[in-house]
Order: sequence, then structure tokens, then C-alpha cells
Amino acid sequence: MTTNMQKTTLLLVAIITVFFSCEEKDQKRYVPKSNGQINDLTVVADNILWENEVGDSIRKILASPVEGLALEEPQFAMRQMPPEVWTGFAKKSRIVLKIEKGQPADTQILKDAFARPQTLVVIAGQTNAEIIEQIKRNAEKIKDVYNKEEITERQRRTKKSLFNDKSINESLGLTIEAPTAYRMAKAEGKFFWLRKDIKTGTMDMMLYEVPLSAIRKEDSTVMDVVRLRDSVGKIHIEGPVEGSYMATEDAFTPFISQTILDNKPTFETKGLWDVENAYMSGPFINYAIEDKVNRRWVVLEGYVFAPSVEKRDYIFELESIIKSVEIE
Repeated sequence: MTTNMQKTTLLLVAIITVFFSCEEKDQKRYVPKSNGQINDLTVVADNILWENEVGDSIRKILASPVEGLALEEPQFAMRQMPPEVWTGFAKKSRIVLKIEKGQPADTQILKDAFARPQTLVVIAGQTNAEIIEQIKRNAEKIKDVYNKEEITERQRRTKKSLFNDKSINESLGLTIEAPTAYRMAKAEGKFFWLRKDIKTGTMDMMLYEVPLSAIRKEDSTVMDVVRLRDSVGKIHIEGPVEGSYMATEDAFTPFISQTILDNKPTFETKGLWDVENAYMSGPFINYAIEDKVNRRWVVLEGYVFAPSVEKRDYIFELESIIKSVEIE
């Protein structure tokens, strides 16, 4: 009898333990949905820190101008609040920077701490100098994790309604996720031109391929990219005036860097385009992906025509679309 009672007791204990363990795991798994506009950063810091050299360091790095735009626009729009009011809805912001003074110098990157998806960067230091040193040392890493979070969010929103890329896939052997708001403006051989109407103009994309010899990996790379996009513009993107076409603006030197897209070496070029005698111009972002398997460069470019309005968010949308590319 005693043995049976002991077995029963042990079974009950085991059931209770499993029940509370599962309940605890469920509680840990539940995280509310994050909120916020794309590239809106919440900065949690004491007002005094925000108004002194610590705030200046944050603004210098995270509100620095986006490369390739004619007028300065910050990479992130920032909203500051002291820790005591960082509660409730505010705590669910998708990207957050938290400053903790009086703690050992450190920088932590936390995922989904108070909402999902969320990237929370916590920077600590005993003094202002230690905090500033942490900000400067980790600047590129911080910008990169925020940018990746926002690209992912922009792509998630795009997936809700996708453009049919079947013809692009059949011709260029790649897939790309663009919203249905884009339309096919031109499809000639292995060249595709997509357009989206916006309130003040258009957002455009060009997709095409060129031989590996078209872009050299030397000091002349940026010149090759410019020469290539100008020749393509002359053939395919006519201006409103007879004989005019889209070209790279001479007075603005493009920014070029190396990155990885679809696990392939890629040149990223940002600059300004214009149409001579037509008073049309705007920013562009160009990716030349080295596709060694198929002995070609796959070129994906987005550009914007939107006079008198800010263009950061438009270029960011185009960047997020291009970064969804998968080459077969």
C-alpha cells in the first residue's frame, strides 16, 4: 500500500512539475508585437545625457546623413525619452537604444527583449567618457544591426502582396520580391524596367545582366559602373525631350562600397542621376552582383523621381526589394 501511495505521489509531483514547466515556457515565449515606422529609433536616456556630449555622439552617428541623397536626411529619425517614461506602448518600439550611466562599460545587443521583432542596444558606462567611447567603438555594428532589422521589417510588409516576377525569373534566372504597386514599364530581352507611381513622381527599378568583363575589380570600378548605367539609360530610359536620357550626374561623385547579396560579392553604388535639358534628377542605388556560375554581373538598380520631398524612405524601400534577390 505504501509503495502504491509513494508511486501515486511521485506521479502527481511529476505532472505538477511538467504543468508548471510548460506554463513557464509559454510565458517566456509570449512577447507582444513591436511597433513603429520604418527607421524610427527610440533613444532611452536621461534628459541631461541627451542634451550634453553623450547625445551629441548619438546624433553624430545615428542621425548622420544617408549617402547618395542630394539633400541631407538622417539615417534614423530619433525620439528620446527618459527611462522612467519608457513603459507600456513605448517599450514595444522595434529599434531601441538605451543608455545606462553608472554601470560597467559595455555594449549589448538584445533581440526581442520586450517585443517581437525588436533590436535593443544597451550602452553602459560609469562616466560620460566611457559611454561615448562605447558608442564610437561600436558605431558601425550598431548601425548595421538596426539597418538589418528595418530591412527585414520592410520586406515583411512587402510580402503581403507581391508583384508577379515570372517573366524576370524566366529571362534572368532570379527571383525578387516587389510589392504589387509596381508595374512592368518595359521588358526587352534581358532588360526589365519596373515603375511605381507615388504622389510626387515615381519610384523605378532596372534589372539586367552584363558580361563579367563589363565591370573591373580595380580603381576603375566606379567608372565602369557609371559608364554601364549611362549606356543602359541611353538605350532604355528616354527623357521627355528628344534625344535626352537618364545619366549619372557629373557634379556628384557616387559612393561605392563592397557588400554581399545572395551570398555573392557585390558592388553597391549610391549617387545622383539627371536628365539633361529636362530639369529632372534624383538619387539612385545600384547593386552589381558577381554571378560567377553564370559568368555575368546581375545589375539591380533603384532610383527615385520625387521633387521637393524627402527621399530617404523611397530609397530604403528600393534597397529592401533589391536585397530580397535570389539568383538560381
